[in-house]
Amino acid sequence: MGHCHDRGKLKTVTCAVITVSDTRNKDTDKSGQTIIELLKTDNHHIGMYEIIPDDVASIQKTLETAIHEDAIDAVIFNGGTGISQRDVTIEAIRPYFKKELPGFGEIFRYLSYQFDIGSASILSRAIAGIANNRIVFSVPGSTGAVKLAMEKLILPEIKHAVNEIHKDL
Repeated sequence: MGHCHDRGKLKTVTCAVITVSDTRNKDTDKSGQTIIELLKTDNHHIGMYEIIPDDVASIQKTLETAIHEDAIDAVIFNGGTGISQRDVTIEAIRPYFKKELPGFGEIFRYLSYQFDIGSASILSRAIAGIANNRIVFSVPGSTGAVKLAMEKLILPEIKHAVNEIHKDL
């Protein structure tokens, strides 16, 4: 085994982008559009884009669809990660995780504290994990949070993560 890292490795990731919001539509979903633009700029594909209401059943049904779609390698949720009654994204998706990646939420909150919202970052419950051999990220719905998560954490690691998941399959 030499160090030819690129042999058989995925260069492009196909993502499902899911916005969890009771109020946004495809015209007003600035955060979802930001995720899509940043993915496309980095040469990734959008395999699915949905806006769904803040309820557990909708979130779980959409996650199930995404992680059982052969073409989809990664899922990025935005919205529903806070502490209000309507914020149920974490509760909805966490049971699907075979592995959780605590470093994602930890570092995201650290970066949010430092560069975006200060002490309000303790109210963020952003998480990431592996569900049915797909990497799943869940970030807050604000555009600032989305840009931070995408630029500092998700885009730098998404190919690496997908390749790691696939190397044993």
